[in-house]
Amino acid sequence: MSRSKRPDGHELGRQEEQEEIKEASKLSPVTIYEVIRLDGEEELSRNKLSLMWSGISAGLLMSLSVLGEAIFRTYLPESPASYLIENLGYSLGFLVVIVGRMQLFTENTMTTVLPVLDRPGWRVLGQTATLWSIVLVANVIGAFVVAWFIAYSGAIDDRFMGALMHLSRHAVENPAALGFAKGIPAGVLVAGIVWMLPQAKDASVMIIIIFTWLIAAGDFTHIIAGSVEMALLLVTGNLAVQPAVFSFFLPVLAGNVIGGTAIFTMLIYGQTRRDREH
Repeated sequence: MSRSKRPDGHELGRQEEQEEIKEASKLSPVTIYEVIRLDGEEELSRNKLSLMWSGISAGLLMSLSVLGEAIFRTYLPESPASYLIENLGYSLGFLVVIVGRMQLFTENTMTTVLPVLDRPGWRVLGQTATLWSIVLVANVIGAFVVAWFIAYSGAIDDRFMGALMHLSRHAVENPAALGFAKGIPAGVLVAGIVWMLPQAKDASVMIIIIFTWLIAAGDFTHIIAGSVEMALLLVTGNLAVQPAVFSFFLPVLAGNVIGGTAIFTMLIYGQTRRDREH
């Protein structure tokens, strides 16, 4: 009977070295695409009630972006540099929601779209539309709940309320066309975070902070963080429903979707299509 040769110490050392090289090497665009696509497949199969609660949690905790920015603004002195520093507070809500794997609508403009592009059909398109609807509604519900809490619970110090109201008015004051245009870069930036996270590893927190800080510093508009500000104005009677919906919510929503899906996701799909076919 013949026996298979056992690898000697030298061969074992080479195998371990090759494994370490693979571990340290950068993920290819095709690998990142597949990681995100499989994550999207998993999201599409999740229980609807779980999606709803996760979305509500995300809407609630996105208020940390508005609160963080308002607290920085309250204490920082007036100067050009203060504007850049205070916008670091905007990253807080995104950091908790994304690292905590909660359902944020603008993440899904990329994650759950890849399965549709990979196997187009009415079934998967319907699943994606259902998930988008559940998550968006849940995020907005969370935003309104926390806005009411901020306005009427007494838990938020009066020192911060002036900054909160000023930030909220600034967020919704753009004409519809400008709100739409400013929503596009925000959608691209959030999709960029989703694309980079599989490769980022230990740098994930820094990537989230830098890119969401850029949304605030660039004065772009994000539909869920902005919904907290919109809701705060609505529950305090400082904004009417019609301009809230037609001048802010719908244009910014469309801009985020265009930026995250029609621009970033389609570019990634085109970049990786040939390699994935091979």
